Amino acid sequence: MPGIRGTGPARTPRTPRPPREPRQGSMFSSLRIRNYRLFFAGQVVSNIGTWMQRIAQDWLVLSLTGSSTAVGITTALQFLPMLLFGLYGGLLVDRLPKRPTLLVTQSSMAVTGLGLAALVLSGSVEVWHVYLAAFLVGMATVVDNPARQTFVSEMVGRGQLQNAVSLNSANFQSARLVGPAVAGVLITGMGTGWAFLINGLSFAAPIAGLLMMRDRELHPVERAPRAKGQLREGIRYVSGRPHLYWTIVLIGFVGAFGFNFPVVLSAFADDVFHTGAGGYSLFNTLIAVGSLVGALLAARRGHARLRLLIAAALAFGVLEVAAALSPEMWMFAALLVPIGAFSMTVNVTANTSVQMATEPAMRGRVMSLFMMVFLGGTPIGAPLAGWATDVYGPRAGFAVCGAVAALSAVAVGVALARVGHLRLSVTWRGAHPRLHVMPRDREAQPAPAG
Repeated sequence: MPGIRGTGPARTPRTPRPPREPRQGSMFSSLRIRNYRLFFAGQVVSNIGTWMQRIAQDWLVLSLTGSSTAVGITTALQFLPMLLFGLYGGLLVDRLPKRPTLLVTQSSMAVTGLGLAALVLSGSVEVWHVYLAAFLVGMATVVDNPARQTFVSEMVGRGQLQNAVSLNSANFQSARLVGPAVAGVLITGMGTGWAFLINGLSFAAPIAGLLMMRDRELHPVERAPRAKGQLREGIRYVSGRPHLYWTIVLIGFVGAFGFNFPVVLSAFADDVFHTGAGGYSLFNTLIAVGSLVGALLAARRGHARLRLLIAAALAFGVLEVAAALSPEMWMFAALLVPIGAFSMTVNVTANTSVQMATEPAMRGRVMSLFMMVFLGGTPIGAPLAGWATDVYGPRAGFAVCGAVAALSAVAVGVALARVGHLRLSVTWRGAHPRLHVMPRDREAQPAPAG
């Protein structure tokens, strides 16, 4: 009877719902999520410090040794742990809670930066100290990188993953605009030690952001239980999916050779255009401008397509060759902007497509394999690029890096076309050719009547 309480069917208690994802439709839609805003803000500060340390580290090694090969060795040591232990880092990330793991890794990198600052400011730094610091940062990155990559999906959910990954890249590249500029001023005016000190202190921001997050607003992912054969399971998972392993192969070649900016740009600033630390900072800033544009454009795209990845990698390599052959500094500098844009398109498209195609329980291992190949190829590519730069000159070294990136894009594009039974078709609209990718079986279909 209406109006009498207690006569209706008993109500079952409501189960808590996961946090509602904001609609995608804007360039900054994932920033509506509080936990991701905290993460994003902390990374803004930390990334600026990271870029300051990168510039200061490369310039310090060049100042201590006068060798581009030594700069390449420093870069290689920073990424060597990813090559050696990357899969184990991903396995740990699949087993451990992401937020406490990030608190540990971020704190360890802060301590390393502060220790290097103390050595430089006291005047007792030697090149082996820089080598050791680079290696220790690399060891922390083995766990930190896949943890940060996979924690994004726990903060924003699957629907906002593409946007959040793109904004992370935009964040990193925005810091690349500020960090090198500040580092150039500090290096020329006060010395490299202050850049290391600011980097060490900057980790307070992401640590505070992680501590302020709300657990109930995360999208929890079931952690992988401890068991035998989990590394092999991750490799089998990737090897059985051609779109995953060919993407990883391509990003490996591009990362190992095409992304050797610390080695090549420092040599161009020092030996070709004779502009010193100021010119090196300018070149890095121009790369960052293009990378920021590429990341923001990626944030507007709804899907990560493999054809875009192939085209961007090809354009990236061709532009590097063109920059290497540029006779004037203004031409070289102008080409760095589109190089940065296409490099970020490659990075974001590959990263997002791999994450979206991977099951959550395997994401740590797959992303660690992705980052192991992407960053772990640097210990191979960076010393080779440094050696070619020292022996044959910066122009030859940069041209070889670009040629390898372009050729790898063509080779992987052909391989993916064969796997997908695709062909390239050319049609004409008036005097303008149009390219289409279409299934091979369409060749056997008769033309429509009329």
